[in-house]
Amino acid sequence: MKKRLYLKPYVIPVVYSLFVVALLISVFVAVNQKDNQDDSTYVSGTVLDENIPVMNQNPEVVVVKPFNQASVTIGKNYYDYQASEEEQTNSILYHEGIYLQNTGIDYVATETFDVLSILDGEVIEVKEEELLGKSVTIQHNNNVISVYQSLSEVSVQKGDQVKLGQVIGKSGTSTLGSNLGNRLHFELSIGGELVDPENYFGKKVSELN
Repeated sequence: MKKRLYLKPYVIPVVYSLFVVALLISVFVAVNQKDNQDDSTYVSGTVLDENIPVMNQNPEVVVVKPFNQASVTIGKNYYDYQASEEEQTNSILYHEGIYLQNTGIDYVATETFDVLSILDGEVIEVKEEELLGKSVTIQHNNNVISVYQSLSEVSVQKGDQVKLGQVIGKSGTSTLGSNLGNRLHFELSIGGELVDPENYFGKKVSELN
């Protein structure tokens, strides 16, 4: 006949207590591991992932002039209906017996000068016409479009991404305004309307409206 084994009264509570302690330790370790994994995922997914867009480092960037040579001056002003009679007179182009109101500004200089993009943007058109010569059109943010005409050389092509101040060509001549000699005919459109570029150079992009 086999003898029965009897557990002493204090054994069961001790075993139960050990089990509870082991369970709590397991839960604690599991939570810590989950937290560490979450942190690693967050860092790699937002800071190190190259597919995440980068914020603009300089949201207060300003519009620059389409040239940087000090010798460049204004040959013909933008035609402003509210300008003085003298200013309006200097905003008229003459071509084959026809007087035309200037829709941009003609910058002139004795020698050929570099033509610069006034802001970051995308080249949306490059063409050459007999009347206007070679030209480049760039689309910028905030519905801003800049046009550079009468160029002798063009160093960009349609679809190119350009940076503020990047050289996109060189000044030249064209049939329209040929009496001005070496020049850049520059036009600026904001929200679909042509404006006087001189009123916007040095302004922040956020102020263009």
